[in-house]
Amino acid sequence: MRSLATAVTLVSLLASSAAGEPPQRVVNIAMEDQFKHRHETGMLRGDVVVLVYAERKGGEAAQELGRRLHLHFHPTAATAPATEWCRQPVIGLAGWPAGLRLPDVHVIAVASLPEIPKALQPVARAQLRKDSPFVPVWLDFEGRLEHAYGIVPGTPNVVLVNPRGEVHAVLSGRVDDVKMRELVATIDVLRLQARPEQRTAAIPTGLAR
Repeated sequence: MRSLATAVTLVSLLASSAAGEPPQRVVNIAMEDQFKHRHETGMLRGDVVVLVYAERKGGEAAQELGRRLHLHFHPTAATAPATEWCRQPVIGLAGWPAGLRLPDVHVIAVASLPEIPKALQPVARAQLRKDSPFVPVWLDFEGRLEHAYGIVPGTPNVVLVNPRGEVHAVLSGRVDDVKMRELVATIDVLRLQARPEQRTAAIPTGLAR
């Protein structure tokens, strides 16, 4: 098994970035949060979705990565009240036409909790409502992300979904400053792909096969 300190590993990339491969399948990942509100990635088409998930030992690192990503793309959240953290406007995008809606970046925290028995799930929800009273946390009691995309314990795990609803990349492991810059650049590439006449764009070198 790789060390937890290894570089971020890509296990799935946007098919259009590799010639000759079939298109990626559109996914709709649906879960409830700690307030029992249902969420679906399919409702966020046209935007980039960043699912940041971890098991309990990786929760703190995943929370920090999610915070950094959200603040990068929504810098006004740094001074916004906690109740408005998730409602801040997304930053501009170089080359984006004036007057067109900017594609947003939804950084979503997901708690991977397949070890929690059904009888104790209400307890887990209550604890998360206490820990995160304003920011929704999707609860993966069935381990869907772990089973579909894998998980590295003790570290953040990320699923990137492009504006068409396709999984662009899955990455796991420690995200240092270099990997953070690559991740941010890739997200901006995906945002540009939301423009109708620009469906393909160059993938940053560090995030290509």
